[in-house]
Amino acid sequence: MASPLIKLNDGNSIPQVGLGVFQTPPDDTVRAVATALDAGYRHVDTASIYGNEAEVGEALVESGIARDDVFITTKLWNADQGYDSTLAAFDASLQRLGIDRLDLYLIHWPTPAKNTFVETFKAFAHLHDQGRISSIGGSNFEPEHLRILIDATGIVPAVNQVELNPRLQQEELREAHAQLGIATEAWAPLGQGALLDDPTVTAVADAYGKTPAQVLIRWHIQLGNIVIPKSVTPERIVSNFDVFDFELTEQDMSSISSLGDGTRLGPDPRTFN
Repeated sequence: MASPLIKLNDGNSIPQVGLGVFQTPPDDTVRAVATALDAGYRHVDTASIYGNEAEVGEALVESGIARDDVFITTKLWNADQGYDSTLAAFDASLQRLGIDRLDLYLIHWPTPAKNTFVETFKAFAHLHDQGRISSIGGSNFEPEHLRILIDATGIVPAVNQVELNPRLQQEELREAHAQLGIATEAWAPLGQGALLDDPTVTAVADAYGKTPAQVLIRWHIQLGNIVIPKSVTPERIVSNFDVFDFELTEQDMSSISSLGDGTRLGPDPRTFN
């Protein structure tokens, strides 16, 4: 079954469930992406700092699937922010990926102390105007960063990819996204595995005859999040995509949401530079 699509504010659509390749070693990336594409995924999320863009591109070529049928996201690393350096970094990412057009380009972190994300986003807009990127957005942006970006450029990011799972639900940020028309994308959607043994999650999973990961991915889907679970295990990659044949009840959604305690696994975007 194909993933549902999320309509973005620029008119493009993104598959709601994709494969993330954060911390996937290059040697494992080709196999992981190939497994995902074979299972029906049509959305792969990488980043220049992950060091596996070339392998994502290799898997895409080997799959034989038409380029236009797979949604590819990559991200600009912090050291490359700035107008000219962004243009150069983008060219390098496309060369590694082996493609001539990117579906979604994200500023990986706002790095507010550097104060270069507006200039960087203007370079993104230039590349978008050239037709080299379909959609542009941010990653780990807080509401104040988004508003600075919009006020300075007049462009609303299509997507903001943030750490988000039942323990860190980002209610304030999701509300800002809803008001601004920005799609919410969740990284570490399973709490980097920490939630898979949680008794609340396992109880819901047992009731549906599903895995804890499937239940957590379903929770994201029903919240409207774009979700990019990561795995290098073929069985889990396939299983993580088998989430379209059941629906959590309102009670089960609330039960999982009750796990919110604000635990953050990654750095604080307001101070990380």
